Amino acid sequence: MRKNSGTGGTSALERRAVLGAGTVALALAAGGLTASRARARERFSEDPFTLGVASGDPWPDGVVLWTRLAPHPLAPDGAGGMDPAPVDVHWEVATDERFRRVVRSGRTRAVAELAHSVHVEVTGLLPGHRYYYRFRAGGVVSPVGRTRTAPSPFSRPKAVNFAFASCQAWFEGFYTAYRHLADEDVDLVLHLGDYIYENPIDAMGGVRQVPVAAELRPEPTTLTQYRNRHALHRFDQDLIAAHQAHPWAVVWDDHEVEDNWARDISKLDNEPDQDPAVFRRRAAAGFQAYYEHLPLRLPNKPQGFDAKMYRSLRYGRMATFHILDTRLFRDDQPCGDGTRSGCAERLLPERSILGAEQERWLYRGLGRSDATWNLIPQQIPVGQVDTDPGAGQSFVMDFWDGYVASRQRLFKQLTDQDVSNPVVLTGDMHRHLAADLKQNYDDPDSPTIGVEFVGSSIATGKDGMDLDPSGANLIAANPHIKFTNFQRGYVRCSLTRETCRADFRVLPYVTAPGAPVSTRASYVTESGRPGVQLV
Repeated sequence: MRKNSGTGGTSALERRAVLGAGTVALALAAGGLTASRARARERFSEDPFTLGVASGDPWPDGVVLWTRLAPHPLAPDGAGGMDPAPVDVHWEVATDERFRRVVRSGRTRAVAELAHSVHVEVTGLLPGHRYYYRFRAGGVVSPVGRTRTAPSPFSRPKAVNFAFASCQAWFEGFYTAYRHLADEDVDLVLHLGDYIYENPIDAMGGVRQVPVAAELRPEPTTLTQYRNRHALHRFDQDLIAAHQAHPWAVVWDDHEVEDNWARDISKLDNEPDQDPAVFRRRAAAGFQAYYEHLPLRLPNKPQGFDAKMYRSLRYGRMATFHILDTRLFRDDQPCGDGTRSGCAERLLPERSILGAEQERWLYRGLGRSDATWNLIPQQIPVGQVDTDPGAGQSFVMDFWDGYVASRQRLFKQLTDQDVSNPVVLTGDMHRHLAADLKQNYDDPDSPTIGVEFVGSSIATGKDGMDLDPSGANLIAANPHIKFTNFQRGYVRCSLTRETCRADFRVLPYVTAPGAPVSTRASYVTESGRPGVQLV
């Protein structure tokens, strides 16, 4: 597989694009649907694959392959340096890196309405096999990506290895963690949200210290701005390498649109974003740009504000991943959001963080699952997180703590349906955390019904530290929380029929490139014996 060069710093190509985004000569933008004929023989004078290649959502017989044609990915009009005409893109899948044994190939069309991104859903592959893929357009061949299909649905693999990550504010840290993740031996990478950050960026790109064109700095609200914000985050050699090395399954959280949004409710103080109709238009732009830049299947393609990101992936009879969206269908956060004590609204029985339809889908999937491990990748902490180390209690209303009835309905389903080995995988907190899920958090002797592993951020929060004051408070106030760490990193997991192991991988710094990675701690939960144990 062709490797991207670099050690986590800003590449020369990236530097030129960030510096020159305001002066690139641009063609006319597309309007409406493209009706012109695809240019199968167009020659590119520059590399159109600057954002790399990716694969995602493995099934036993195939995966989705992604790329985006963008010779100037940070062009201020969001078109990536492309003119409006559609372009034919050829793709190949082989069993070897040199493509001597091509097993699937075809042609698709990149159109301006989707920022010249392509999503190829390949079928007819063998289960549990490694494959290599590449694209060709205008006489240019893309880097070679590596992917792996899921095991046969009724197989019993000896092990399933995966990793999960979240929260990658480009301006707060280098993506060195992704360079290390690219080298991990995993079958799948889960990204649990905050793939981009919508915050305004300063003129020198935060800790990156590269000049950022004025058009790229404001908080995005339009499709063009969201496309450019994705391209800015995506145009990083370490992130490109991690996508190129493994198949991913992705789901959004809040910063892909706006901090702490809930359904069609904005959290901004300024008008006109408080108007739900205006916010829906903004969110629809964020949704589309998200789809355009990630390896998602057609059922996950948003239609305006209508989108369905929750879905499941089966890995033989070893594991089922029940992927949730805790953002689009939730009720508004109670008591004005934030961290609150004494909020009675959070206890109301009708409140939902998933919405009725997604709840039914989840409970049905959990009840029907015959997998040894039922993993629930989602965005924000499910277990109780009391932030007050004293006699009182205080909770973050954006977490499941603001939706206690939703949590209790989920926990009731886990016990009533005798769901095998539930393990919740969580992002958002910018910290590592291992905790037991308790049937009743008010009773210290309540049964443990599952476990939750929370992964730290890739870059958000800058360098962090091993144990920060907030982390110490969490340990003091929550006896079910067994471990926390506030450094940057990701979580590597291994499933066998006997155990689920989580290795909490950390970097000593991210405000400069090139940091090493190490395992800060490892925890396991045993099949049939819920609860986290230090290895």
